[in-house]
Amino acid sequence: MSAPIVPASPAVVERAARLLLSGQLVAFPTETVYGLGADATNERAVAEIFVAKGRPRFNPLIVHVTSLTEAESFAVFNAEARRAAAHFWPGPLSLVLPGRADSGLSLLASAGLDTIAIRAPAHPVAQALLRETGRPIAAPSANRSGRVSATEAAHVAEELGDKIALILDGGPTPVGLESTVLDLSGETPALLRPGAVTLEQLSELLGPITAPAVGAPKSPGMLVSHYAPALPVRLAATEAGPGEALLAFGPDAPSGFAEILWLSRSGDLAEAAANLFAMLRRLDRPCFTGIAVMPIPEGGLGRAINDRLRRAAAIRK
Repeated sequence: MSAPIVPASPAVVERAARLLLSGQLVAFPTETVYGLGADATNERAVAEIFVAKGRPRFNPLIVHVTSLTEAESFAVFNAEARRAAAHFWPGPLSLVLPGRADSGLSLLASAGLDTIAIRAPAHPVAQALLRETGRPIAAPSANRSGRVSATEAAHVAEELGDKIALILDGGPTPVGLESTVLDLSGETPALLRPGAVTLEQLSELLGPITAPAVGAPKSPGMLVSHYAPALPVRLAATEAGPGEALLAFGPDAPSGFAEILWLSRSGDLAEAAANLFAMLRRLDRPCFTGIAVMPIPEGGLGRAINDRLRRAAAIRK
């Protein structure tokens, strides 16, 4: 039986908190995408996230908290991390930091690493759920592993409805892409995953930002193939292939496609990001041979959009 989708009233948030404290899974909206939440201090509940998603156990989760004050109970913050949190929290930025040995967090949440990915979300429903639960919440995106992320409650039901207890409906997520992930556990800040907090904003605040080192993933969203619809995805499309649908960007689109959806007719990257996953889902139908995507500028938020598109288009193993 599929989990109920319920508007996130105070009474429903209280119900969701009780479910989390009893070890069950609850989906909830953040400003980025919908998260699949479990009590981050409950090892068995966190394990259920991996089972529900079919997620590899080496792929760590992000732990959600209300604030910097709470985050410091679980992770070791240096001056750079405090500056980043003060500037961007609550908001769509996750920080990878050394974990505290006495944090009480599930070891699975960090995939056995000595670092933890942590953030304070800005969405009022997420904040209300965190306050009501009184525990940190481990929450990857609420979709099957490797698939297109959920930006609406209905997407969660399609992907995971029979595997969770409740879906809190807070409407479409305003950002539409997963959080930026910044690794501050080493000598130099490293951008592990681009998002709505841009590389340019981080560099202005913290100075030079490097690329991630090769090795085990230290945050979600680092696998080569990810965010993928069932249909193949073709990037930088300037003309139609037989039977393809198109995600268009900008005022003009090439002709000959079986269907066209506009990420943004005005070329607005924030609008394109908010539409990306929902539109990929709408075009992921067997009547098309594939999904083509027009070129997206690489700067600012476009870097995050292109990151998701490259992983969606990657060869699947």
